[in-house]
Amino acid sequence: MNRALPVVRLRVPTDEDAVAWHRVFDDPDVMEFHGGRSAELYVYEELTARQRRHDAERGFCLWTMVDESGQVIGFTGAQPWPQDWGPTGEIEIGWRLGRAYWGRGYATAAAQMTLERLTAAGVTDVVAMVRPGNERSISVAKRLGMELAETFTHPRYNEDALCFRLPLKISHTE
Repeated sequence: MNRALPVVRLRVPTDEDAVAWHRVFDDPDVMEFHGGRSAELYVYEELTARQRRHDAERGFCLWTMVDESGQVIGFTGAQPWPQDWGPTGEIEIGWRLGRAYWGRGYATAAAQMTLERLTAAGVTDVVAMVRPGNERSISVAKRLGMELAETFTHPRYNEDALCFRLPLKISHTE
């Protein structure tokens, strides 16, 4: 069943977004595949500051997702893979939504916008690292046209992390 994707806006995260991300992600269901428990506020303060730097330096980051009413609902975007294992040196696309916004197409709509922005920034391909069992994220990756390319052993969880890949179409303008 195809349905229209919801309206979503992306913006570079602000200082205030750290508080909003902390609030919207303070849910064990949201954090199930991200360490299992809520992160402290300072983690989001550091993350939003790092994303502002990424945007200024690279033209992309993990953007704050805002719904049609102006409510912060999560983030999506891309950044260099930050770990010393896995697809080092590659650009990872990712998304995280507050529980109240699951199942409505927000992650897919925002991730599609992210791919357009990355293409405009000259990024030629992206990866998405997903933990096994995270069927919602696997579904988003597949809706974006990503394909499972390889697995990496996750050092903390003693399981394979799934690496989805997608080459981006670079438009040549004269």
